[in-house]
Amino acid sequence: MFNIFKSKKKTTEPTVEPSAESNQVEPASKPTSFASKLRSGLSRARQNFGKQLSGLFAGGKIDEELYEELEAILLTSDTGADATYLLLDNLRKQVKRDDLTDAAQLKDALQEILIEMLAPLAQPLDTTTKKPFVIMIAGVNGVGKTTSIGKLAAYFKSQGKSVLLAAGDTFRAAAREQLMAWGERNDVTVIAPVGDANIKNDPAAIIFDAVNAAKARDIDIVLADTAGRLTTQLHLMEEIKKVKRVIAKAMPDAPHEVLLVLDANTGQNAVTQVKAFDEALGVTGLILTKLDGTAKGGVIAAIAGQYPQNPPGLRFIGIGEGLDDLRPFNEKEFVAALFD
Repeated sequence: MFNIFKSKKKTTEPTVEPSAESNQVEPASKPTSFASKLRSGLSRARQNFGKQLSGLFAGGKIDEELYEELEAILLTSDTGADATYLLLDNLRKQVKRDDLTDAAQLKDALQEILIEMLAPLAQPLDTTTKKPFVIMIAGVNGVGKTTSIGKLAAYFKSQGKSVLLAAGDTFRAAAREQLMAWGERNDVTVIAPVGDANIKNDPAAIIFDAVNAAKARDIDIVLADTAGRLTTQLHLMEEIKKVKRVIAKAMPDAPHEVLLVLDANTGQNAVTQVKAFDEALGVTGLILTKLDGTAKGGVIAAIAGQYPQNPPGLRFIGIGEGLDDLRPFNEKEFVAALFD
């Protein structure tokens, strides 16, 4: 029913049908710090957010009109109502505590408050607690889930980990071929159904088989792909719950991480997705992709605002097409790149 596809070195790259987030990954070039890439990737967000703040904080008195303008900027930057009001409340308190009188003093103050708000999201993923460490990947259609899996495989391999991929997205015909292409690129094994890709196989059974294969082969990390689905498709949400239950049958405490992939360009809809998938699966971590697109940057604060206590960790952010452009989230780097 299933087959193990072990990558074989070829002289040419496999042809992959394009998806919502391109699999055409740029080859590695001159080493560039991630902070520099992040600043470059967030250039559009800075134009929408940083420049407006720079104008607002150019100087002048701190009054209610300024706070109202700041509120409008935050709300139109996908920060969300909860996070916006929390930021403004903390800013008012800091202005009073430090006796700030000039608008130019607010820029540093707002950065400090934003860093403090985002800090609970910065939770690095520890994959050393179990072997194999099983990571279930979920998300709606088009968020860049398969591409993120390929980049995660490269990231973990760079840490000296062995990785196995499970092609559990049996809903989309091209998903298996895309994941196999990523397996080829990263030189990792892929567990996938055999036969006609248009014939729907049971995703839970495929991932069950992959976990058992990883145990037998002493693999460090299993990345289990699942079909993209809308949160309103209740029958599909029930199916993904089944996938999680079956994984636990293969390994009682698995999955050890449930990663939800989000597209930063969807703004407040990303917050809705977190709520829906968390209720269904118990999301433990997030991947935020496409921050180098038209994303306004405030969605991270919006997520933090929804979870003032025990938020899911923002494990990784994606800021480009390069294989190494998916990195662990660092709140200080992010805020520095967001402001002029």
